[in-house]
Amino acid sequence: MAAVADAVIGKLVDELLSSVLEMKERAKKFRPTLELLEKTLKRLEKLVKQIDEFNRQLDRPAEETQKLVDQMKNGKELVLKCNQVQWWNCCYQANYQEELEALDEDIKRFFSLDMQAQIQRDGLETLVAVRELREEIRIVVPRRLELRGLCSPPEPPLFTVGLDDPLMDLKFKLLREQVSVSVLTVTGPGGSGKSTLAKMFCSDQKVKGKFKENIFFITFGKTPKWITIVQRLFKHNGYDVPEFQSDEDAINQLEHLLKEIGKSPILLVLDDVWPESVSLVDNFVFQIPNYIILVTSRFAIARFGPPYTLKPLDDVHAINLFRHEASLNQSSSEIPDYVINEIVKGCSGSPLALRVSGRTLSHQKPAVWHNRAKKLATGQSILDTNNDVLTSLQKSFDVLDPKVTECFRDLSLFPEAQRIAAAALVDMWSLRDEDDASSMDKINELANQNMADILVTRNVEGGTIEYNNHYVTQHGLLRDLAILQTSQEPTEKRNRLIIDISGNNLPSWWTKQNEHHIAARILSISTDEAFASEWCNLQPTEVEVLVLNIRQKKFTLPMFMKKMNKLEVLIITNYDFYRADLENFELLDCLSDLKRIRLERVSIPFLSKTGVQLKNLQKFSFFMCNVNEAFKNRSVQISDVLPNLEEINIDYCDMVELPAGLSNIVSLKKISITNCHKLSALPKGIENLVNLESLRLTSCTSLVELPDSTTSLHKLKFLDISDCISLSKLPENMGKLSNLERVNCRGCSRLSDLPYSITDLGGLRDVICDEERAALWAPFKDMLSDLRLEVVQVDFNLNWLQ
Repeated sequence: MAAVADAVIGKLVDELLSSVLEMKERAKKFRPTLELLEKTLKRLEKLVKQIDEFNRQLDRPAEETQKLVDQMKNGKELVLKCNQVQWWNCCYQANYQEELEALDEDIKRFFSLDMQAQIQRDGLETLVAVRELREEIRIVVPRRLELRGLCSPPEPPLFTVGLDDPLMDLKFKLLREQVSVSVLTVTGPGGSGKSTLAKMFCSDQKVKGKFKENIFFITFGKTPKWITIVQRLFKHNGYDVPEFQSDEDAINQLEHLLKEIGKSPILLVLDDVWPESVSLVDNFVFQIPNYIILVTSRFAIARFGPPYTLKPLDDVHAINLFRHEASLNQSSSEIPDYVINEIVKGCSGSPLALRVSGRTLSHQKPAVWHNRAKKLATGQSILDTNNDVLTSLQKSFDVLDPKVTECFRDLSLFPEAQRIAAAALVDMWSLRDEDDASSMDKINELANQNMADILVTRNVEGGTIEYNNHYVTQHGLLRDLAILQTSQEPTEKRNRLIIDISGNNLPSWWTKQNEHHIAARILSISTDEAFASEWCNLQPTEVEVLVLNIRQKKFTLPMFMKKMNKLEVLIITNYDFYRADLENFELLDCLSDLKRIRLERVSIPFLSKTGVQLKNLQKFSFFMCNVNEAFKNRSVQISDVLPNLEEINIDYCDMVELPAGLSNIVSLKKISITNCHKLSALPKGIENLVNLESLRLTSCTSLVELPDSTTSLHKLKFLDISDCISLSKLPENMGKLSNLERVNCRGCSRLSDLPYSITDLGGLRDVICDEERAALWAPFKDMLSDLRLEVVQVDFNLNWLQ
């Protein structure tokens, strides 16, 4: 081992080569042989030095090169002896001549045989190591794939102020070695930066260096679902989700899970914990070394020790944050400092109030600034109570477009701390004569005003309005504001009525009358897993939009839905971990004016048992639903039930095949079948859809081919087959799609050829593809002069799991 470490081979080669060069001039009788040996050594000189270095790095045993070392030593002695041979001593001369030639052959033989054998052995060792590594990766990768979107910490904002010192304090408190679990609560008023601080802590390099992959971020909210959280932790860590027999069973299995992964330190963040949920935090406390629980709450929770309290921003930080959000130039501005200071003072150091106020004033005229300063110059602190915060923030929205304000209030129709599908908002806002583009503009404006945040689960190229991949989230404080704005009038007169049911505790106003009349146009009802579906009577005759937020394995639609004669939009979202079975689904037969239905995480029975037409239904959307039973009633044709359907969306559903009757709904203009991995074929009668303009088949990984009849869709403008990895060819007569304008074939890894008829697609303008597919399309650019290839990277993420 020492010989290798000292790089002795290279040293001996140098010494031998020096001796050869010296003796070549002195022992002229051996010169031809010495010159041959010189060439051999010079060719090997650089190589053996590299071998020395690699052996040292790899810590290879000295025995592997000992033979070569001995040859070099003996060779040096032999060369020196050659100089001592007299000219008359022919015997010695002949003998040494043979030994020199043998030395050269032995050195060559070592590198041609011994070294090649070592290389072969090293290659086999490498192969074994690679296989072992691959097996480790195979075990770890499922966990890594599930990490994103479940319990991984969100990224902190790019711009923050006033949190550097608190971050240092947290690191000092929590990065020390802990012999048992440690719980620390970060508290402060709503919008003070607690969640942002927690995100910054999780993204700190020292924190990630200590906890590595064992950093978990859970948003509690006002009504956390304990079992769901535990299920997400199991899924996040790559384990099968068990069926828990009870809460106690869930606690025991969670403890086992944490101890299993607790060989490395664990950091668990429980964000936005409310007082009524504090007892649930105890369910996460186990005696595990180097296990840290960081709790954030707008309420001071002292049971885990003195909380760390976030204070309001000081004047310098508050002004910096406000200027940044208001896009004010630090050196010059039309807005006087005293106006800025007055507005900042009115925000009382609340980061959220400063951000919202700053963004709503950004690029506004000076007069708007002066008016805002006057409204806030009351001398009262915005943080005295939550109502004061809400009141101050509400003043910040006075200058907003009333339509945007109405959209903001609609966000309160969905549960706290849950993402809202942009598609659901688009469906609701369609009643206001908003098209898809206008609705997305409203969502973007809400985000720009810091009234909401947008989460995009998949980037869509080419400027397509694809809201199915967009979700909206809202800070709890802003949701409180939206609820406050909708609750100014008496219950029976509100335009937007929100009913939040915990267990079977219905609102008192609902139970006092046998038939409670409401004037609401929009009705939102939220229930939890303890609700027994025992509804009181209601007279919702004016309701046009019904939003049902549920958490049960079985949910019975309320009978009072029969009275919703004006209902046009129905949105049912299940927030439980498992799909919910919907009962009383036949009530939809009574709602003939329905225009849009969106279902998420539910299993639906027969779409219609009576055959009554939903004659006005224009759009039907399913997300993570079990819809196989919905279309099995052969006695009722889906085209008879949905005679005027224009758009159907089926996303992340376990659909095996599309119902044959779907091809008979000639009114269909858009079909979107995405992430349905069991779908292997389209119905052959698809050519009947003579009005179809958009066909999206994204990530249908088992789809083998498009039927030839697809080429009869003469109105088709957009075809998306991206990430259909089993699709190996396109129909030969693709050129018949005369109105086709855009094609997305990114990620179609088996698509290796294109039909020549593509040259007939004179209207084709955009093809979105990866680099491999771009090579297939490139030859057609000369024949399709307006064709533009957009080469994109594969966009794989699991944000949709959040």
